[in-house]
Amino acid sequence: MKKFKKTEPGADTVMRGIYILPNLITAASLFFGFRAIVAVFNGHFHDAAVYILISGVLDGLDGKIARLTGTSSRFGVEFDSMADVIAFGVAPGLLIYVWGLQPFGKFGWVAGFSYVICAALRLARFNIQVATVESKRFNGLATPAAASVIATTVLLFYYFGGTGTTKHVTIVITTYILAFLMVSNVKYYSFKDPSLFKRQPFSIFVAILILLILIVAEHEVMLFILAVGYALSGPIEGILFFKKRRTEKAGTKPNTPQSAQKTQK
Repeated sequence: MKKFKKTEPGADTVMRGIYILPNLITAASLFFGFRAIVAVFNGHFHDAAVYILISGVLDGLDGKIARLTGTSSRFGVEFDSMADVIAFGVAPGLLIYVWGLQPFGKFGWVAGFSYVICAALRLARFNIQVATVESKRFNGLATPAAASVIATTVLLFYYFGGTGTTKHVTIVITTYILAFLMVSNVKYYSFKDPSLFKRQPFSIFVAILILLILIVAEHEVMLFILAVGYALSGPIEGILFFKKRRTEKAGTKPNTPQSAQKTQK
């Protein structure tokens, strides 16, 4: 009697080969995430923050290259998520803990672990919703964006003359907020809109050019503003949308008998 070997879904696809270029970029993103962890252990927090940002740039490239070249695969999606857990979950979680949470004792490590577990949950949810959720919007704050807030905060700290580690309660609060936003249902713009690559007004080109010049001139400050601004954009847009809906409902509310009598008077 023959025994059939049990294989995992997609195993035959991997045996036939994988796409080199996008997965190589994913591996590079994972490498810089690992370098960030090593830098944290060595007390080089500034370098760790830079490595996390580089990993974020590479993470944005691998998916776009895969889509443009038609080399997307299930293996690539899974590999990318595994790399993101390290680069945007563990690495920034360790960085924020050793740099700013450790003095708070159990409250510090609970905050750090909350960030890591929420990053993993965010990625797991993204994988099962990727085919059903609107591509123009992220459901919850993306892990690279959350990691960018932590990394740019560290860079801004050293930019203003800080040294070593810090002890400030705002770091604890920020860590919890980032963890919550990652697993929330707050909508964020994904920058995957095809219209972005179409013809745009000249004024938009000038605005982008000025923004790039500012980033080059004061990259620590501008990157922090952009990272925090994007993290806040989801809740702000949600509040504005909620208020707009309430206003529309109030405007379309049918007149009650009492209001009708007042109108006749």
